[in-house]
Amino acid sequence: MTRAVGPDLLGAIVAATRRTVELRRAREPLDLMAAAADRRCPEGDRFVERLSRPSGLNVIAECKRRSPSRGVLRADYDAGAIAERYEAHGAAAVSVLTEPTFFDGSLEDLRSVRSRVGLPLLRKDFVIDEYQLVEACAAGADAVLLIVAALEPAMLRALHDRATALGLAVLVEVHDRDELEVAIDMGPRLIGVNNRNLRTLEVNPAASLEMIGQIPDHVVAVAESGLRHRDDLRRLRDAGYDAFLVGERLVSSPDPGQALGELL
Repeated sequence: MTRAVGPDLLGAIVAATRRTVELRRAREPLDLMAAAADRRCPEGDRFVERLSRPSGLNVIAECKRRSPSRGVLRADYDAGAIAERYEAHGAAAVSVLTEPTFFDGSLEDLRSVRSRVGLPLLRKDFVIDEYQLVEACAAGADAVLLIVAALEPAMLRALHDRATALGLAVLVEVHDRDELEVAIDMGPRLIGVNNRNLRTLEVNPAASLEMIGQIPDHVVAVAESGLRHRDDLRRLRDAGYDAFLVGERLVSSPDPGQALGELL
């Protein structure tokens, strides 16, 4: 069943995330989670490098079961199997949606993908707490998403610095020019422009093109959402984007890997 979309979906997701983190922290304290995280070395640099490759189209192919706007995207969802198909068909990296309340995701999905592919992995979630960074590291992620609209600037910077210290790459996501200024001020290596407004779920395909001119040349620019055709990716690459995050277009296809291959 599709959860109803209210006037501020992002606010609802952040509130649900705070409660979920509290419950998980009570079940497994941060120090125990940190011990598990210390046993692996995230490949954050490799994530950045693969998104920076100058030839071809660098796609972060996404695994997600459901979206708030479209409901269940794939009834027979198996994140690990989907990721294997992505790897076989040329993905630069894989994104795994782990948010449970609105997207039916879980850390088990991330662990399953980590056990089955060698590509660098992005934990796609609404990160608001250091605990989630350590979780991501322990579960096999090489990168995390930080959404400017979901965080106060001081917390955004603190989480960015903590993630970097853990060896994780950080994709800083923005939706408009004001958020982009906040992101640039932090000096990130990666900036993602999401064409979808997470508060309303409206998609503005022109958002990426409108903001690419403000993203510094040394920052890896990633276009997100509303990308359905090869021409969409080529137009954005020509405009200056280095990589593209594609989810619903792939995971809802009969064969996600083949869909990726056709896109590339």
